[in-house]
Amino acid sequence: MLDPSLDYQNNQQQFHWSIPTYYNIAHDVCDKWADGSDKLALIQEDDNGHTHYYSFDQLKSWSDHFANALLAKGISQGDRVGILLAQGLETAIAHLAVYKIGAIAMPLFSLFGYDALQHRLKDSGAIALITDPHGLEKITPIHAQLTALQHIYCVGPKHDALLSTSDFWESIHDAKPDSPSTPPTKAEDPALLIYTSGTTGSAKGALHAHRVLLGHLPGVEMSHNFLPNQAELMWTPADWAWIGGLLDVLLPAWHHGIPVLAHRFKKFTPEAACELMAKHGVSHTFLPPTALKALRHLRGIKQRWPLKLRSIASGGESLGVELLQWAKTELGITINEFYGQTECNMIVSSCSAWFPNRQGIMGKAVPGHDVQIVDEQGHPLPVGHEGNIAVRRPDPVMFLGYWNQAQATAQKFVGDFLLTGDRGVQDDEGYLRFVGRADDVITSAGYRIGPGPIEDSLLAHSAVALAAVVGVPDPERTELVKAVVVLKPGYQPSPELVTDIQNHVRERVAAHEYPRIVEFRDSLPMTTTGKLIRHALRDAES
Repeated sequence: MLDPSLDYQNNQQQFHWSIPTYYNIAHDVCDKWADGSDKLALIQEDDNGHTHYYSFDQLKSWSDHFANALLAKGISQGDRVGILLAQGLETAIAHLAVYKIGAIAMPLFSLFGYDALQHRLKDSGAIALITDPHGLEKITPIHAQLTALQHIYCVGPKHDALLSTSDFWESIHDAKPDSPSTPPTKAEDPALLIYTSGTTGSAKGALHAHRVLLGHLPGVEMSHNFLPNQAELMWTPADWAWIGGLLDVLLPAWHHGIPVLAHRFKKFTPEAACELMAKHGVSHTFLPPTALKALRHLRGIKQRWPLKLRSIASGGESLGVELLQWAKTELGITINEFYGQTECNMIVSSCSAWFPNRQGIMGKAVPGHDVQIVDEQGHPLPVGHEGNIAVRRPDPVMFLGYWNQAQATAQKFVGDFLLTGDRGVQDDEGYLRFVGRADDVITSAGYRIGPGPIEDSLLAHSAVALAAVVGVPDPERTELVKAVVVLKPGYQPSPELVTDIQNHVRERVAAHEYPRIVEFRDSLPMTTTGKLIRHALRDAES
């Protein structure tokens, strides 16, 4: 979709969407490559370190079979199908099959507990679920409350006392081998229901159409310096249950015919990640900020592991100048940051092949997306003014709405714009700076202070491993800046360390923005996608 022969400005001016009336994600990412050539699609390393290779031809055959198995059970267009599996072959097959019959795939994180699963399965009215014995153990106690759930498929052996289910692979082998006979899907037809992280209130289901993949492509290409250029193998530690793993890596890679590596660590460690990437020759990766911060503690990476990395993209939290400089020095790679959310993803990105990265800047609007800074009424603000980060509709990457929540959907929009709920500033060159969540911005002594730059500064301190910044009530200043800090091994809390950290921020950021309160903790509250839950820290102060 992007033209590498043109600069950013010309790409932005000349870009136009070409969304066909009829479009199906599975046909795009799999069937078009299944030409009998055994083109490699998936490399999977299991828990025992054994490697398995699968082609697009195999994926098409298995997903056709499973699609027919679903149809035989009466599952059809518009039905919600939960997929409670980690990265792997069966997860991919399930997604492809669900898309092929026009049903709606609902990815579920394998580490979800009972409450999270019950909320999503019940709220969506899911009629079917594909899982494994581990997932089945979680479903059994809540099954009676899931009145819509009629069909469960299990990957692998299950305990006799567990729910009556169909065996996933037996269902595939017993089904008709032909391509499923279903009406062609339209680009606007629902395909995917992904629940938000739930940092505020109950998690809401963001419903996406098949076109959402096409909407992602320019941002994925831009964040990897014109994917599929030099791309041999893609991998991410982000689970495919999240939009970052599914629509930033797996499906865009397959759209371009790039193989994907699947492996889910029981416990992520930076050493294991480097070993995996070196072993399989990963060329392109999406690494969430939490993974990059863990890698930063390693030394001599290039000498210890023969990595073949050519591109690293990251998003979800601001990386900060220290982390970006570490990657450039240690790995020889300029990380491209991107920005978006479950409802409207991959709309802003940096791209080192097009323009230089700037400190504290997340990038520019991805061609094809009209990203503006607007006021509370949805009116675009002048350059340099802080406001709401917003995206003009219609946009192919934009969600159809929240599942069964018309009012919440309406509240997401003001006039022609979708409001992301984040605050930002755009300069005269089009660079966008992230200030913070609308409810994260701190008001202190008349100043509006974003937590991002302060957190970046804290992470540059030699004693700090993780940090979060929030505002706490104060009768004189409205709010005080508070830093919650996790120390690196070998460091202990002390009044002297508090003073040193405060002076560090005062010198690097601003005298009025240094944390007047510093609290040390063993850990920080995080969502399952690794994003900081600042409101949990704020709520503890109220």
